[in-house]
Amino acid sequence: MPGPQAPSDVVSRLPTWYRSTARDLPWRRAEFHDEFGAWGVLVSEFMLQQTPVSRVVPHLEAWLARWPTPAAMASASAAEVVHQWANLGYPRRALWLFRAAVEITERHGGIVPRDVEALLALSGIGDYTARAVAVFAYGDRHPVVDTNTRRVLARAVQGRAQPAPPSRRDLELMDSLLPDSLADAAEFNAAMMELGATMCTSRAPRCEQCPLANSCAWLAAGRPDTGDERRRQATYEGSDRQARGAVLRLLRDRSPEAVPLDLVLPEWPDPRQRDRAIDSLIADGLAEADGMALSLPR
Repeated sequence: MPGPQAPSDVVSRLPTWYRSTARDLPWRRAEFHDEFGAWGVLVSEFMLQQTPVSRVVPHLEAWLARWPTPAAMASASAAEVVHQWANLGYPRRALWLFRAAVEITERHGGIVPRDVEALLALSGIGDYTARAVAVFAYGDRHPVVDTNTRRVLARAVQGRAQPAPPSRRDLELMDSLLPDSLADAAEFNAAMMELGATMCTSRAPRCEQCPLANSCAWLAAGRPDTGDERRRQATYEGSDRQARGAVLRLLRDRSPEAVPLDLVLPEWPDPRQRDRAIDSLIADGLAEADGMALSLPR
């Protein structure tokens, strides 16, 4: 049975809307690409995973000022990288980016690869990031599907309030919409993400201002509640993630010195949770234990 057909004005109206309303973000500027190229795009994509744009921009600029190339970052220490990551959250991304920089330097002569399969072979790079680099850094034609894009596809084309769990069908549907021109396809990918991030938001979509309002399947159906199959993230307050963040913040503040284990959050309300946080940071390579002291990785 054939799947839902995309309305034609998704392709015709969205680029016009994007050109007039797109946010002015560093990684969209020509001078950014001239200076940092694919490496700048790759760093921005790592930072943007599960992190708001407003928090990423100042960190990105500081990061690229310190490490403007993969080789520059590869010569740093893991401790420096984790420290520079600061409060961006999900600090394993910092180590993955560091490992990817080393791999790019050793395998690709310091040049971020263009081929999607070569990108996927690097640490911490999944299907979305690999395609995003190939499209936004090199101008190749691939469907780029993030959470925002999937939501626009679900509503405008499939008539669903929220997208189903990720699948290859998302890529196939997005690919069916892409213009043939390389430049137009890259712009369309960016426009879909922008629409999902600024208009077709998860909780409060601005349907009355949406450029696709006249043909959106979900809006035409009266915005029905079709269910939400997304996995819910546990509350941060009181979680193991909060404990990990507190331990890591202490280690960053004391770096390069090590912290005696008995002085690592001694007042934390749940000592067992604190110990789990320490153990998990060591297991993830984000901390090192040397005798009875804890520090950032060397």
